[in-house]
Amino acid sequence: MAEDMFHLVSNLNTDISVPANGKTSKVIYQDEHLKAVLFGFAPGAGLVEHTAPMPGILYFVRGEAELSLGNQQKEASGGLWVHMNPNLPHSILATTETVMLLLMLKCGKPSAKESTPVESDETSD
Repeated sequence: MAEDMFHLVSNLNTDISVPANGKTSKVIYQDEHLKAVLFGFAPGAGLVEHTAPMPGILYFVRGEAELSLGNQQKEASGGLWVHMNPNLPHSILATTETVMLLLMLKCGKPSAKESTPVESDETSD
C-alpha cells in the first residue's frame, strides 16, 4: 500500500536515452491533476511553436536549447525552470543533447483548443 502513496524517479538525467537524431519522450507520471513527460532532444531537434490549454512547467535537466516564450527568446540550459500560463505560444530547439521535463497541470477547464507539438529537426535563423 505504501507504494501507492508516491511515485519515484531516481534520476531524471539518466531515465531517458537521447536519440542520435530527433527526439524521444516518456510519460513518467500521470493522474487527473498532472502529466509529467520527460523529453530527450538531439542537437537540432525540438518542438515547433504550439500552445496548450493548461498551465505548464518546463525544467531543463541538462543541455542547451533555444526557447521561445511568446515573443521572447531565451537561452535554456540545465537548471532552468519556467512556468507558462495557458495558451502561451512556445517552442524549443536543442543546440546540444538536451533532457527536459514537462509538467502539464490539469487544473480547471481548458480555455482553448490544444495544438499538438511537432518535432523540428531543422534549425532556424
